[in-house]
Parts: sequence; C-alpha cells; structure tokens
Amino acid sequence: MVVLGASPKPDRYSYQAVKLLHDRGYDVIPVHPKVSRIDQVPVVDDLRRIQGPVHTLTLYVGLARSGAMIEDILDLAPGRVILNPGTESRVLELALEDARIPYEHACTLVLLRTGQF
Repeated sequence: MVVLGASPKPDRYSYQAVKLLHDRGYDVIPVHPKVSRIDQVPVVDDLRRIQGPVHTLTLYVGLARSGAMIEDILDLAPGRVILNPGTESRVLELALEDARIPYEHACTLVLLRTGQF
C-alpha cells in the first residue's frame, strides 16, 4: 500500500490515511521527498525506490505534481490507483487505462472506515 503525497502534518488527509492504514495492519509505504518518518512509519522519498508488488497506490497529489510522475506510477504497476478528491487528472487516467491499471475516484479514508477498502 503506497501513499503518494503523504504528509507529516496531522491535519492532512494523507497523514490520516497513513495512520489509519498502519493502525489497521496494512504494510504502508508513505512517499514524501523531505521527511523520513510519518507517525513512526518509514517514508521513501521517491516512487522509484519502491520494490516489489504494490496492491494499491493512493494518490494525494494534484495534477500539477502528478503529471511529472505518470511514468513512475506506470512503472510501479500498482494493482489499483485511488484518486482521492482533488487529485483527478484525465491525463493520468488515460495513461492508467492504456496500461490496464484500474483506478477509482474515491476517498481512502471513507473506504477504510466503511469496510470498502
């Protein structure tokens, strides 16, 4: 489980997603370029550093930043991508479709709290 755009700030949804995933026993990998830990969870600074299969990539970066990461997202080849509110990108969606990577417009926090994750 990869959280792209993870934040060390407790009021951010991406921080809350990291914490909730971790608390629920998921193997979570937060991605942030400048911090080493988020709520005791080790952080990687770049998607390209992640090894092995990724079940889900949950996105917390907007179009301005995700556009430059499309190739890295495709190379990661996650089993699915969750586009949280505010991260919608038709360019990314088309790239995911071409790569046959499923995606959904959803809120990771809602999915977790309602048992739909």
